[in-house]
Amino acid sequence: MNVSTQDYAQFLCAHLFETRVMTTLDNTKQSGRLVRQKLKKSLRNACSVKSAKKRLPILEWLPKYSGAILVQDLIAGITVGLTAIPQGIAYAIIAGLSPEYGLYAGLMGGFVYLFVGSCKDITIGPTAIMAAMTSKYVSGYSADFAVLVAFLSGVLVLLMGIFNLGFLVEFISQPVISGFTTAAALQIAAAQLKGLFGLSGSGGNYFAESVVNFYHNFLTIKLWDTILGFTTVIILLLLKRLGDGCKRTDGFVKQTRWFISLGRNAVVVIIGIIVAYILKVVTDSEPLILIGDIGSGLPKFQLPPFTTQVGNDTYSFVDMANVLGPEAIIIPMVSILELIAIAKAFAGGAPINATQELIALGLCNIIGSFARSMPVTGSFTRTALNYASGVQTQAGGIFTGVLIILALSLLTSTFYYIPKASLAGLIMTAMFYMVDFMIIKRLWINSKKELFILLATIIICLLKGLEYGIVAGILIDAVILLYTTAKPTIEVNILRDEKGIMIVLILPESLPYCSADYTRRKILKASFEGELDTLMIIDGTNLRDMDTTVASNIITAVKDLDKKSRRIALLNFDSCLKKMCTDINSNVSDKFVNAGSADSLLEVSTRSA
Repeated sequence: MNVSTQDYAQFLCAHLFETRVMTTLDNTKQSGRLVRQKLKKSLRNACSVKSAKKRLPILEWLPKYSGAILVQDLIAGITVGLTAIPQGIAYAIIAGLSPEYGLYAGLMGGFVYLFVGSCKDITIGPTAIMAAMTSKYVSGYSADFAVLVAFLSGVLVLLMGIFNLGFLVEFISQPVISGFTTAAALQIAAAQLKGLFGLSGSGGNYFAESVVNFYHNFLTIKLWDTILGFTTVIILLLLKRLGDGCKRTDGFVKQTRWFISLGRNAVVVIIGIIVAYILKVVTDSEPLILIGDIGSGLPKFQLPPFTTQVGNDTYSFVDMANVLGPEAIIIPMVSILELIAIAKAFAGGAPINATQELIALGLCNIIGSFARSMPVTGSFTRTALNYASGVQTQAGGIFTGVLIILALSLLTSTFYYIPKASLAGLIMTAMFYMVDFMIIKRLWINSKKELFILLATIIICLLKGLEYGIVAGILIDAVILLYTTAKPTIEVNILRDEKGIMIVLILPESLPYCSADYTRRKILKASFEGELDTLMIIDGTNLRDMDTTVASNIITAVKDLDKKSRRIALLNFDSCLKKMCTDINSNVSDKFVNAGSADSLLEVSTRSA
C-alpha cells in the first residue's frame, strides 16, 4: 500500500498529539496522586497524638499530675492571685477603665493558658504597658473600645501564630525594646502623679502632657493622699528588702518573710483600705480619694462589642475601627514582644515554641474579650512571682483565676475603700524596676549608634506617645541598618617591602546590591593611593555572597582602571562569584588569580604586569 508523504505527516502529527495528550493526562493524574498523598499525610500529622500534644500541651503534663504537684500549684496560684488583684485594679485605672475591668482581664487568661500554654511559669493578664497603650482608646470614648482592641489583637496574634510569623519580632532590636519599656515606665509613673498627690484635673495620656498637667494642678495637692502615697512607696521598698536572702524552702521565720515580701502589693493595698476606713469612721468623711463603687459579680459572657454608644452617638464597627486607626496594630506587636521576652527569660535555656505561645496569647485575648477583658499579655512581675513560688504546671493559673472570681463575688464592697494614692504608689514603685539604667552606660561605652536609637525611641515615646515612639525607633534602626549595609567595611592596606608596593583592598563577607556604587567608588579611590605602576589587589578571600549589581560595578571599575593603565588583580574569588563576573565580561578572566597567602602577592604583581 502506497502512503503519500502528506498522509504520513498527518499520521505522525496525530500520533504525536495523542502521545502528548496521554503523557499530559498521566502527568496530571500523577500530580493529583501526589497532591492527595500530601494532603493525607498532612491530615494524618494534624490528627496525630504528637501534633495534639504540641497544640494542647495539657495532654503532655496532665497524665503525670499528682497530689504533691497540686499543693505546689495551689500555693503559687494563690500567691500570684494576691498580687494579680491589686495590680489588675491599678492597671484598669491606668487604662481609664473601671477597676473591675482589671479583674476581668486577669480572669480568663489562666483558664485558657491552662490548655494551650507551653510555659508553666507564665501568667497571662493585664500589664502596665498594655493598659497605657489602651488608655487612648478609652479616653473620650468607652470601655467597649478596650474590649474590641482585645478581640482584634487576639485575632491578629492568633493568625500570626497559625502562619508562623512570630519571627517578625526579631526585627525589633534590643535598644528599641529597652527604650520603649523605659519610656512606658516613665509615662505610666508620670500619669500617677495625679493619684499620688491627690491632684485635680487630668493625669495625661503621655509623659509630656502628664508633666504639664502636674505643673498646672500642683496647687490642688491634698495632704492625706500625699502622705499615704509616699508611705506606700516606702513600705513597698522595705518589704522588698525584707525578702532578700529568703526562699520558700527556708525555715518558718524566713519563709514568712519571703511570703510577706512576695505579697507586698496586697499588703500595702490592705493597709490603705484599713487607713481609709478608719479615717472615714473617725472623721465621718472621706479625706482620701477612693476608688469608690466597682461592678460586682462576674462579667456576662457575650460577644465583643462590634457597635457601641458614646453619649448620643452610635458607633458602628467601621466607626470603631476608624477610631482605633492603623497605629492600633502596635498593641498586638508589643504584647507578643512582652510574652516572648518573658518566655525566654524563664525557659532556663530550653527552646521556646514561639508559634504555640502566639496561638495561646491570641486565644487568651479572643476568649477574654467575651468576658469584657482589655488586652492582655504575659506579666513579668507575676511570672517571676509564679516561678519563685515553685509552680509546677500551668494549673497554677486556675487557682489565681478562682481567687479573682472570689474577689469579684465577695470583696467588691471592700474594694470601695482602696485609696487611689496607694495604687499610685504601688504603680510608681513597680515602674522604677522596669527602667534599665545599666543599658545606657553599656551602650555609651560599646555602641554610640545603638545609644542614639535608644534615646531617640525614649524621647519620641515621651513627647508623642508610645506607639509613635516604637515605630520611630524601628524606622531609625532600619535606616541605620540600610546605611550600614550600603556602606560595608572595605579595608584598604598598603603593603611595602624591598620588592615593591602593593594596595590590597579586602572585601567583606557580603556585598548586597545597595553597596554596588560604594564598592566601585572605593576601588577607584583606593587605586590612586599609589603610583601609576602600583598593583592593586581586590581580595575576595572573605567574600561569600555578592549580587550581580555589585559584580557589574566591580567589573566596570576594573575596565576603567585598565583604560588608565592601572594594574589590578582579583584575588581568591570563589568559583561561583568568578563565573558571575566573567559572564558579565569575559575579557576580565585573566584578572582573576589565586594565592594561598600574602607572601604570594608579589608573584601576582609580576603576572599582572
